[in-house]
Amino acid sequence: MLQGLVRAALILGVIALGGLLPTPAQAAPAQIDSYAQPSIYPRSPDYELTVNGRKIDVVDYPGYDYAHFSMGAGEATIAVRKLNNTNIGAYSISPRKLGLSGSVSGSTMTFTIPRDEYLIVKLDGRPDLVIAADPAETDKPASSGTGIYNVVSRGADPTGAAMSTAAVQGAVDAANAAGQGTVYVPAGVYKVGNVVLKSNVSLYLAAGAVFRFTGNPADYTHNWHKDSQNRDITWWISTAFGSSNIRVYGRGTLDGNGQQAATQYNFAANILVPIATTDFRFDGLIVRESGAWAIVTARSRDLGFTNVKIFNRFDMGENDGIDVNESQDVTVRHGIGISLDDPWTTKTWRADTDIAKPWPGSPQVVDNVLFDDLISWTRCYGFKVGQGALQPQSRVTFRNGVVYDAAIGIGIHHRYGSALVTGVTFEAIDIEKISVKLVDDRTWLRFIIEDRGLGAGPVRGVTVKNITVRDRGTTTAVLQGFSAAANFDTVRFNHVMMPGATSGATSLAALNITNPSNYSNVTFTP
Repeated sequence: MLQGLVRAALILGVIALGGLLPTPAQAAPAQIDSYAQPSIYPRSPDYELTVNGRKIDVVDYPGYDYAHFSMGAGEATIAVRKLNNTNIGAYSISPRKLGLSGSVSGSTMTFTIPRDEYLIVKLDGRPDLVIAADPAETDKPASSGTGIYNVVSRGADPTGAAMSTAAVQGAVDAANAAGQGTVYVPAGVYKVGNVVLKSNVSLYLAAGAVFRFTGNPADYTHNWHKDSQNRDITWWISTAFGSSNIRVYGRGTLDGNGQQAATQYNFAANILVPIATTDFRFDGLIVRESGAWAIVTARSRDLGFTNVKIFNRFDMGENDGIDVNESQDVTVRHGIGISLDDPWTTKTWRADTDIAKPWPGSPQVVDNVLFDDLISWTRCYGFKVGQGALQPQSRVTFRNGVVYDAAIGIGIHHRYGSALVTGVTFEAIDIEKISVKLVDDRTWLRFIIEDRGLGAGPVRGVTVKNITVRDRGTTTAVLQGFSAAANFDTVRFNHVMMPGATSGATSLAALNITNPSNYSNVTFTP
């Protein structure tokens, strides 16, 4: 009786104050910055996209379509419509760990994200759609003024009819000579030859700005010859040896034009090469259609890559995303890498290796590298250490990653070299799909040491922690050392959830590793 009177009094008090109990506040819609599609790219025949009611252009691309925009704080309601107007049946939204679900009405599927994310949407009967929602730009420079070197003001051609190399390099040189400055690239398409970035210079590509690789060898320096493809390679955009404090950022595109370069000229570009540099930062650009390894670090230190979008093709090989070569203190955070070959990997070489022949100085180690909050979609390894272990590699961590699809989910491929690899961590990785067969393997994990004529070396201290395996593949996982000396030692599996399991694996058999060899000190924590 007393409880009822108290409850009634409380209700009357709320009414007397002017209303019912408050409901939780809804998040405000995010401010959306949409970007006009560059004129050289075809529009998707499959999709129409709106975000918070604002139309977003969708680019048609071999293997998948993609859309790009930025959003401020708040929610974004995304509506994806099939342009053939057929009703949507099955659909998926990745990363699956986000738990996003859509509402379907005929040919349109709608869902909401609480913050900027990189997503892959699959609708029945249509190509996959990559939706790249970047954070809002908070440090966009002015297009002119003190310390700003606008390339169009210096003669660059935004129509792409003429080469703009001299204007771009001249702006870089002038900013460097002044002690510091920002090279500003307005929206437009620019055919550009080799550009060498120098100390204390920022290169900013505005939304809608495209640097376009011509593919013609006559327009570029031939930096090295890739033996496996019998193809000359150029460092398209690189850093000056001994440089420091360089930034490359914005919402534009670095387009390697790889298909034309390879088929018409048997030529290709490493799109971005931070080499012999320190304090280098990359943020926000699209890196597209590389005909060789797209971003190659070489003998550098203190490098940071954020909001990375690598959109390569699946019908071109040896087009890795970011290869961290012989560099230290490197962070790659928040990105999506799509390529036939490995999107995210580390490597070390010796001085006479084809790629390393033009590198300055002596071979260096890989140390203290973090790959964090990344999506991988590939025909090879989702996340990998190696190939290439001719110098030591240590403290390499892959964390908070998603393997959307791959042949191998996570891997250590100690091949080409006998150096020690130590302190490798795979943590909080979600392996969604293993649908491609790479040579003989199609599996969630492949740790292997081989000798291809350059020796074999040991791997010490590997942690595989908090892994969700939704698809284990069709072949067994691999834990295979080369010999008693070149073996895997101290491998920790901590809370690895295999498909259908209710707790973490406690044996190699539970991990689908059925034929291990040359290993020791393997432990399990469920």
